[in-house]
Amino acid sequence: MRRIISALLISISSSLVLAPALAQGSKPLELAEGAPARHIVVPGDTLWGISAKFLKDPYRWGELWKLNPEEIKNPHRIYPGQVVVLDKSSGEPRLKLETVREQRREYVEPLKKGIPTIPAQDIEPFLSEPRVIDMVSLEAATRVVALQDDRVIAGAGDTVYTTVPKETAKTWQVFRPGRPLLDPDTKEVLGHEARYLGTARLARKGEPTSFVLTTTKEEIVRDDRLLPSPRQDVINYVPRAPEKMIQAKVLAIYSGVNFTGPQSVLTINKGKVDGLELGHVLSTDTAGASVDNRYKGEKTTYKLPDQRNGLLFVFRVFDRVSYALVMNANKPIAVGDTVHTP
Repeated sequence: MRRIISALLISISSSLVLAPALAQGSKPLELAEGAPARHIVVPGDTLWGISAKFLKDPYRWGELWKLNPEEIKNPHRIYPGQVVVLDKSSGEPRLKLETVREQRREYVEPLKKGIPTIPAQDIEPFLSEPRVIDMVSLEAATRVVALQDDRVIAGAGDTVYTTVPKETAKTWQVFRPGRPLLDPDTKEVLGHEARYLGTARLARKGEPTSFVLTTTKEEIVRDDRLLPSPRQDVINYVPRAPEKMIQAKVLAIYSGVNFTGPQSVLTINKGKVDGLELGHVLSTDTAGASVDNRYKGEKTTYKLPDQRNGLLFVFRVFDRVSYALVMNANKPIAVGDTVHTP
């Protein structure tokens, strides 16, 4: 029995009629330098990593496979031993799959073991911990009103008492209302970033309701809030550019610093209402420098063009704010930098 790798590619055979590629303008596909003729899919692969082997712009993976939008959002599976083959015979590059027969092996691990689009270890904490909430939801959230034995602070293993929750979930997150997220241009409040404190388990429903703290990153106090733990889904969308032009700015870097690089998480000031979706890839630019030129005694200042700095993968989207992982960057990315549709 072979171990199945849940992949984010589409299984294409020679008899399958392929849908047209996603439109990315008239710019032709550029293969990566040294793109291999084939790649054997192995455990530990990610879609982005395989994409980068073949393409200069990994987010254009769907075009290389000739996928339509529905296929991108509902990908099929490939298996260990299948080979991704680069076909240039028609003059336009495209990918196909081949299968290599392997000796039967027995595995103790579960049969299905999915692989994400991007490295899971880079985003796993951020799939549940960061949370953006509006004031209405903040006021409606379950609130801690007392602690075990009338303590001032509580930690893992302690019981806390809360207002009656509206939901009946078993696992909950404890958080503290954080700073407001302000749009850098309009200064409008886009939401409040909740400060993650730990997890709790519903012990007894009533008034007040009892929760047992299962894990804590910080001490819990009165007026901290609880919300049901969000579902942690593997990011399984094929990376792609948004279908419309999106201009956004970096609101914050999750570690609290002002500059960052690859494998860091950014908060940007666009979300669902602006058309951002899971799997969208955005480009970040380095602003062109201003240079002075003197000619015949006169000084002229020229603004050099901006240059691409790197790519971001959007992996969690709220109404007006999103989180993105920096996939690559040539220079440090700073709070306030502009990001946009590639």
